[in-house]
Amino acid sequence: MGVVRGVILDESVLLAECDDDKNVSSLREGAESLIRTLFLSRTHMGIAYGVGLSDDKVGILKRIASLYSLDCFILNDPGSEVMPGWINTDDGTIVYLVSNKAEFLPKLSSYEWLIVVLNVGGESSCDTPNMLQIENLEELPLTICNLNKRSIGINAVTVGYVMKPSRVEDFAKRGAFPLCPTQNGLMFVPLTSKLPLSSQLKDVDIVLHKATDEILSIEENKLTFTQNMQELQRYLDQHQDCCVIDPLSNIYPLLDRLEIQQVLLGLVELNTERSYLIRGPHFLKVDNFDEFNFATGLAEARLSLPCIVKPKVACGVSDAHKMAIVFRVDDFKNLSVPLPAVIQEYVDHSSTLYKFYVLGEKVFYTVKKSIPNADILMKLSNGDDFKPLEFDSLKSLPTADSIKDSGDSNESIDLKLVTDAANWLRRRLHLTVFGFDVVIQEGTCDHVIVDVNYLPSFKEVPDDISIPAFWEAIRNKFDCKMSK
Repeated sequence: MGVVRGVILDESVLLAECDDDKNVSSLREGAESLIRTLFLSRTHMGIAYGVGLSDDKVGILKRIASLYSLDCFILNDPGSEVMPGWINTDDGTIVYLVSNKAEFLPKLSSYEWLIVVLNVGGESSCDTPNMLQIENLEELPLTICNLNKRSIGINAVTVGYVMKPSRVEDFAKRGAFPLCPTQNGLMFVPLTSKLPLSSQLKDVDIVLHKATDEILSIEENKLTFTQNMQELQRYLDQHQDCCVIDPLSNIYPLLDRLEIQQVLLGLVELNTERSYLIRGPHFLKVDNFDEFNFATGLAEARLSLPCIVKPKVACGVSDAHKMAIVFRVDDFKNLSVPLPAVIQEYVDHSSTLYKFYVLGEKVFYTVKKSIPNADILMKLSNGDDFKPLEFDSLKSLPTADSIKDSGDSNESIDLKLVTDAANWLRRRLHLTVFGFDVVIQEGTCDHVIVDVNYLPSFKEVPDDISIPAFWEAIRNKFDCKMSK
């Protein structure tokens, strides 16, 4: 038996069983979700149905096949042009998923397919060694991983991932989450809330998460995660040997803008005998806009106007990205930025932002247009009133592309300096995959790290470069964990 190279979904697992008094055809609950999971994992799929299936049911199957570019054919049809391609199993295993209610279940034994039976109605029909049985459609991806692991041996590693659907789609569309083993033996499977988490994790070697997607609230430095994430956290606490990318405790500093600013103070270690400095921006914490002495506080923190004001909470809640650029001391008192807040140095940087991505020991970067210099921002601040510019950082802001005379960057980035900083942050934060933004200050050429984030999409880096590096980072983390 070789690696699973394709999956055929029988009509019996895709179509819902009709009630006696309601003869309306529809997809079984969870069927399209399974197809989408397999589709995003780049698994070759087909849909098979028997002769005599009603036109409305055939129409449903052909619609879903067209939507996901699947083969759709009649089983045992000698005139089928598609069927022969599924009969040949010389280059791998074909999984045929069928319901135990299917009338022609015994006839499938004539093919060299691996039959996986969906147990519907609690009636077990898996009575031969050539058949496997699952109780839920959601079990199939992990079943495929287990089959592949048996085929290729100890080098195979199953990565269970949990993150919001839009992020899964973003990664998967670029080929980052294949079910079929990568060159270094990784197989990716979603951890679903439809099944008990513990039963999934016993077959998973690595947990990959984006915990910031699972935050419900942050109050007084106390995080509340979704129920699924809380269950995962409990499991990881009880199974310290489980490899996780990355431990939740390691990402906590990135959830707090004040804490990460304090971490960045340690970059001073790198500023010895170099042409340029690398540092975080000057900053100041504020708990109350009405009672704080800004004139004294700003001066003591080496801050000058304009400044950018950000919530202390960096992500995970809706107002974490509600910010303001302030030009006058008096305007701090009327800000709607959530408290506590961090006032941060606004660095003139010729509208040029360098986005760095750390994937294990490899570092990549891209260049993007950014917010204009302070003099241009003042022109946008309602004429001579210099009112604060309030914005949501997840939404668009004026960039050099949309503003004339914004200035061009004449500064070049010191890649050796920033790469050293990336490695310093990796060691300091104990993170495997993270990103940070750098701007170069006009005049001084200071390289200023203005933001650090966990598990970015790194989609600006070409997929043929970033995805293998992503896999390598995960594999190296696992191998390192296992060698201890």
